Amino acid sequence: MKFNQTKLTTILKGSFLILIVLASCKKEATHSDSYGNFEAVETIVSAEANGKLLFLKASEGEPLKANELVALVDTALLHLQKQQLIASLGTIGKKQQNPNPQIAILEEQQRNLVRERDRVQRLLADKAATPKQLDDLNGQIALVKVQIESARRQTGSLNTGILGEKDPVLAQIKVLNEQIRRCYIHNPLNGVVLTKIAEASEVVGFGSPLYKIAALDPLELRAFVSGEQLPSLKIGQTVSVLIDQSGGGVRSLPGTVSWISSKSEFTPKTIQTKEERVNLVYAFKVKVGNGDGALKIGMPGEVSWSNGAKPEKKQ
Repeated sequence: MKFNQTKLTTILKGSFLILIVLASCKKEATHSDSYGNFEAVETIVSAEANGKLLFLKASEGEPLKANELVALVDTALLHLQKQQLIASLGTIGKKQQNPNPQIAILEEQQRNLVRERDRVQRLLADKAATPKQLDDLNGQIALVKVQIESARRQTGSLNTGILGEKDPVLAQIKVLNEQIRRCYIHNPLNGVVLTKIAEASEVVGFGSPLYKIAALDPLELRAFVSGEQLPSLKIGQTVSVLIDQSGGGVRSLPGTVSWISSKSEFTPKTIQTKEERVNLVYAFKVKVGNGDGALKIGMPGEVSWSNGAKPEKKQ
């Protein structure tokens, strides 16, 4: 019986050592080179007009497509101002003068003078008229031609001035059209609404924030490396990103280094030990696909590249 207990103790000690070795190997296998949190570029969509917000189709957690109409600011006053300007355009058009009646009278006088001149020319050939009579008629015909041309120029100049009044009105209509366009608020990008700031029926002004949106695929993991690790990290390098799973497991995702800071900074204060806080580190970002939506903003993650993930070789 004593022999069996000794043998059992030896077996238990051996098994315990094996478990320690396996645990040590597992810990070494899951060693990461850097730690950080996921983040996304957040965009605040604001109003570009003043007025009552008629509707806002944005709910927190709701996906929105780029160029989708999401909100409308009341445009009633702007439309009334536009109609007023359009009506004034019609009034301006009625001010134009038509030179045709006056010109028609002068042209009739010209035709009569031409007939009289032709008659005098025939009489002059028969010595029944004098050259002075013919000269007087030619002078009158030339004067009527000048009057006709003058009437056309004067009326044209007057109408040009009247039509010139249209240009400022048309410019004002363009301004109103642009203001009306800005009342229709379109979503700028494909993403998910993070925060809804305004509500329908509220009065908003230019620049008033309405909601916050961010594209969640891909996300970027912002992490930090020491100066010793920096030479082994390159932009475009493929790395492994580790995230926690339910049940204590770890999920590995491929990522690509998208940015490396050119300046060092003190270790973030989330690291509490004084010795590590005074160290200088470099920030970098890893772009990770998030097609299944498993990654969330603020979620912690780990980056590993020394355990099998190597920089891509340049050709």
